[in-house]
Amino acid sequence: MTIVSSSMPRVLEIGKQFTFEAAHTLHREIETDSSLRIHGHSYRVEVVLRGGVDPDSGMLMDLGLLQRKMNAVRDALDHRLLDEVPGLAPATMENIALFIWRHLAPDLPALAEVSVFRDTLGERCTCRGA
Repeated sequence: MTIVSSSMPRVLEIGKQFTFEAAHTLHREIETDSSLRIHGHSYRVEVVLRGGVDPDSGMLMDLGLLQRKMNAVRDALDHRLLDEVPGLAPATMENIALFIWRHLAPDLPALAEVSVFRDTLGERCTCRGA
């Protein structure tokens, strides 16, 4: 028997991360020479779901199912030249976050946030749902 109290949270968040390695070029206003050459980064992505607990499963979503959805988008990015990934260019962190969102959102109605990190550079981009 599940006891629901008015003091219990009604909205929960769960998150899962994945990493990928990829190369790209980038047209910038500064550091143009090094950015125009093909160069690579290690990326970390966090996907966050927000919602209530399903009373039957006791979960917002089975993390194994979430992993399967994330694997498909990871495979589209990992060890790729991002300039050549359809629907992504230019391969900025902002566009990578939006690309991942567009691929996950149709199957994940609880999708709340996608963050893309380049940890070695201390950089992050996050997009959030409404």
